[in-house]
Amino acid sequence: MRSGFAAIVGRPNVGKSTLVNQIIGEKVTIVSPRANTTRHQIRGVLSTPGVQIVFVDTPGIHKPKTRLGERLNDSANDAFSDVDVLIAMVEATKAVGPGDRRVLGRCLEVAERSGAALAICVNKADSAGSSKTGEQLLFVLAAAAELAEELRTPLALERAEYFPVSAKTGKGVKELVAFVTAHLDEGPAFYPEAMISDQDEAKHIAELVREQLLYRTRDELPHAIHCQVTEWEGQHIRVEILVERDSQKGIVIGKGGEVLKAVGTAARAQLPEGTHLELVVRVEKNWQSRADLLDRFGF
Repeated sequence: MRSGFAAIVGRPNVGKSTLVNQIIGEKVTIVSPRANTTRHQIRGVLSTPGVQIVFVDTPGIHKPKTRLGERLNDSANDAFSDVDVLIAMVEATKAVGPGDRRVLGRCLEVAERSGAALAICVNKADSAGSSKTGEQLLFVLAAAAELAEELRTPLALERAEYFPVSAKTGKGVKELVAFVTAHLDEGPAFYPEAMISDQDEAKHIAELVREQLLYRTRDELPHAIHCQVTEWEGQHIRVEILVERDSQKGIVIGKGGEVLKAVGTAARAQLPEGTHLELVVRVEKNWQSRADLLDRFGF
């Protein structure tokens, strides 16, 4: 038996959660076009004959503006510890920016020190096309070489491998998983074979509601939304939606309740038939910057 952990890291919106879902073959983490959709480390478990890989999805590494943002960065950085493989993701459709360089530099430093294998993925090859993706690979190679010289991480650079992938379509994902598998040591399975995620069911349901809200609310609102299950009895589940201001509460509910109704319908469609989903919106002022609430919410 071979087993181990692979952390997927990158700036916001590079496709980390989509990649995890593609690898596992089921939806284990929510996705949206909004930055910082992922707020916790979520482990997707891939079990095949003789192999178990735990893929750790992480919040996007960014410049934080709130205490919540600081804690998301801390969570992402914690994922670098005690893993067998680091998967650094950048986009094929955007220039390699300061955020990408921070991620690549950190991965090179950790890989040099710990000996972890390093896979550098250029994602969204389906959108960029083969020519643009090839150009981006060359840019990433140059950026990694420059960073390795600056940070004195020659061994990590030498061992790194590069993968053009599409987390959306699955192109290149098989090769990436084979790379991870090749760098696992012998060891026991960490989770039961049938288990595909470590996320408990209540948190998953709350996240399904938040995912639908992210698709339906204005650009300035998503970061202010937090969802949590407060009651669960039989098929009745009550999800509380927290926002920071009264004006945000109105946006979440929508005219005549239309937004909240659409969110409930879409989330319920992903739950067992017969589930009654009650959604309640409450204002909790400045919760993103309140340490007591962040602790209570598990950030």
